[in-house]
Amino acid sequence: MRKLCDTLRRAIELSGLRDGMTISFHHHLRNGDYVLNMVLQEVARMGLRDLTVNASALFDCHEPLIGQIQSGVVTGLETDYMSSVLGAAISRRALERPVLFRSHGTRPADILSGRSRIDVAFIAAPTADPMGNCSGKYGPSACGSLGYAFADAVKAKKVVLITDKLVPYPLTDASITEDYVDYVVRVDAIGDPKGIVSGTTRMPRDPIALRIADLSAQAIDASGLLRDGFSFQTGAGGASLAVADYVKRIMLCRKIRGSYALGGITGCMVDMLESGCFQAIQDVQCFDLRAVRSIRENPSHREISAAQYASPDAKSTAASSLDAVVLGAAQIDTDFNVNVHTDSNGCIIGGSGGHTDVAAEAKLTIIAAPLSRTRMSIVVDKVLTVSTPGSSIDMLVTQYGIAVNPSRPDLKIALEQVGLPLSDIHALRRKAVAINGAARPYVRRSDQVVARVLGRDKKVQDVIYAVE
Repeated sequence: MRKLCDTLRRAIELSGLRDGMTISFHHHLRNGDYVLNMVLQEVARMGLRDLTVNASALFDCHEPLIGQIQSGVVTGLETDYMSSVLGAAISRRALERPVLFRSHGTRPADILSGRSRIDVAFIAAPTADPMGNCSGKYGPSACGSLGYAFADAVKAKKVVLITDKLVPYPLTDASITEDYVDYVVRVDAIGDPKGIVSGTTRMPRDPIALRIADLSAQAIDASGLLRDGFSFQTGAGGASLAVADYVKRIMLCRKIRGSYALGGITGCMVDMLESGCFQAIQDVQCFDLRAVRSIRENPSHREISAAQYASPDAKSTAASSLDAVVLGAAQIDTDFNVNVHTDSNGCIIGGSGGHTDVAAEAKLTIIAAPLSRTRMSIVVDKVLTVSTPGSSIDMLVTQYGIAVNPSRPDLKIALEQVGLPLSDIHALRRKAVAINGAARPYVRRSDQVVARVLGRDKKVQDVIYAVE
């Protein structure tokens, strides 16, 4: 059987792609991805129209997608995250049909169940053999884990694998295996390594970020969860890295041996694994070069699928055994609802990613954020978009103190006992107003819905309206 195609166009032709179908992409190449734009350019040349793009995330590098929307090649979008460049266009009515926002856990759940159907999956593969065995660990475009592409490979009617490093059959260390792949195409480059991964993200020096990180680590310790067997997830931003570093110091000092670190993995988490803080890393996405190298070389650094990460349909997931997670927020309101989808003007700037999933599952969910950014308060009376419901959030940590969700009186008592600075979230809101002044209230000027945000229960949790 010959799967290897001479051109991308030939692979698309053989896949049977037609007008009105749904095509999918994964985002492990992040802001260095070439594949989505490459495929859409080719389908446009072929005269195909009215396609739905289901992508696990969309970045600034996908700005040409706006032109494909304007020309009618793409008329529908489903994603877990969208950068502000695309978000601005969508918020200003570039697309007639509302975008469907899922989370990193609900996307594979919907794909595997058949609720979200994919006609052709285009999988960017940093290394592959001619029969479709592929890996993200090797090659000039190495990105590490391919966890977000697994569900697409399993359930799509046709799977087209696109690689820039073709190796002889068989590739024995394969993430996705040949039995799921229909066609293989070799191209010159699937991505820009500078945009795919970078050197290890730098630790912040900002005293505010460091204070928030220190308080967050102390809160985790005070919760009683920081003991042998501890499991942990944090983000890839500077403040999150600082929290991980403070937690690492506590674990090394007290010789605590945790079970696993989870999520999008950075060099900071690799350091914790190699220092003996954790027995394993469960990795759905690598964020930097150190993480890519580790997943390639260290058997304790394990690749997992997005379904294994956080699917609400799974019998169990890594997220369902998670002790503590540290997350960010664009806004958090006095009911602890969190917004990571829109800015203060209602314009789309992001998406849930795994935020909603791990917040719901972890025993302790911390929002770590400064009280204000660019003189805009993080704490508001009511968030513009509910990305993660307040019922999933246990505390907010700011430089001015910690607000504990009233649903967690046990946690408040534990923090009081060690003398951590506690504050009522309403008091934090008042302080933010005193510092920044009262912001002009947001006035919605359109009734046109440009996006729907699905919760972990598969129901519409909130909607996002067009902006002027």
